[in-house]
Amino acid sequence: MKSAEIKDMSVQDLQERIVAEKAKLSTLKVQHAVSPVENPSTIKKSRRDIARMLTILRQKNPKC
Repeated sequence: MKSAEIKDMSVQDLQERIVAEKAKLSTLKVQHAVSPVENPSTIKKSRRDIARMLTILRQKNPKC
């Protein structure tokens, strides 16, 4: 997900998307622990997306 796309999202949408991405990341980690994931870069990409969303969320709403 691009930073420009994330910046266009509302605060509520960002919060919902972060929760969904964290759930996706946890399932990817469990799957990778059980058997190797075909493309381990998906875990890295998911972590980066979460970090981008959290950064932009904090910029939009510093009290979060």
